[in-house]
Amino acid sequence: MSGIYIHIPFCASRCIYCGFYSTTGLELRQKYVDVVCKEMTMRAASAPIETIYFGGGTPSQLTPEQLRQLFLYINKVYAPHVTEVTIEMNPDDVTPEYAETLSQLGVNRVSMGAQTFNDERLRFLRRRHSSSQVYDAVRILREAGICNISIDLMYGFPDETLDDFRRDIDAALALDVEHISAYCLMIEEGTALHRMGVEAADEETERAMYEMLIDCLTAAGYEHYEISNFARPGYRSRHNSSYWNDTPYIGLGAAAHSYDGHCRSWNVADIRAYIAAIERGELPCECEELDTDTKYNDRIATALRTRDGLNLGELDERHRQYCLTEAQRFIADGLLEIVDNNLRLTRRGLFVSNMVMSELMLV
Repeated sequence: MSGIYIHIPFCASRCIYCGFYSTTGLELRQKYVDVVCKEMTMRAASAPIETIYFGGGTPSQLTPEQLRQLFLYINKVYAPHVTEVTIEMNPDDVTPEYAETLSQLGVNRVSMGAQTFNDERLRFLRRRHSSSQVYDAVRILREAGICNISIDLMYGFPDETLDDFRRDIDAALALDVEHISAYCLMIEEGTALHRMGVEAADEETERAMYEMLIDCLTAAGYEHYEISNFARPGYRSRHNSSYWNDTPYIGLGAAAHSYDGHCRSWNVADIRAYIAAIERGELPCECEELDTDTKYNDRIATALRTRDGLNLGELDERHRQYCLTEAQRFIADGLLEIVDNNLRLTRRGLFVSNMVMSELMLV
């Protein structure tokens, strides 16, 4: 199985926490779509395409006609046999007409950034939608026949209490969506949030919120299958799981990343430089060939994020012995466990996952 990721970097406005590559230059949309279609013809697929993911940015800033153009080229170039087609959307972009277009094009999964159901915090984040629009968007998508919906939640806001976050969790559960992703608010250097000098919630509060999140969502029947992701049975994100399962994928568009099992590459994170290079017939990317130690480190960093964990049988003898030796102290401390030859984090280990993974990696 292989997947396609298409980066749509356009946003009507920038959220203050966002560290992803994006632009508000909406006048470049058509030229960008034309160039992404040309890049498709320049990048061959080495395996059947089974998942497609439109990420951003805000992919729902594309017009229905521009989406149709992209799907026309995807079908012409890759002839995919897809099981999952996801598009990220802002709730305020979801209209009956747009949802019907998505359904007609074969989109069967929508990921929306709800973030919070507190309108004051939404304004703080510079989000364009209100909490009521999230409910409207879910209803509209279901009426259009799109029955696999994911929402993003955020926690760890300045001055946010456990009761505040519990209200957000309850609001998310009331939507009865198939998938919920939840992330602690990160203050990344270079973002507007960082320049504002905002302080994140303290570590103890963040941990308590994460504990509550796990308890509430698993009690409601969601599977906690990755550190930040929860799904109804059968509704794990297949595309995102490919990143954690060492599956090759093709990245199209400015700042998009690709992986073929041996090399990883990334396109230039500059829309004008990207457009100019593709128009010259050049792929605007850098490539890194992965040696066996780097691939081992990558597997530690990705597989251990998942509830399934790292299949020790997939490692060569040298890496398996190193991994098992380093893991022993964490197993003894109750942070790691081995189940059916899979090394995985325990619930306690989730809270110190970065430390555990870094200790298992080769220097």
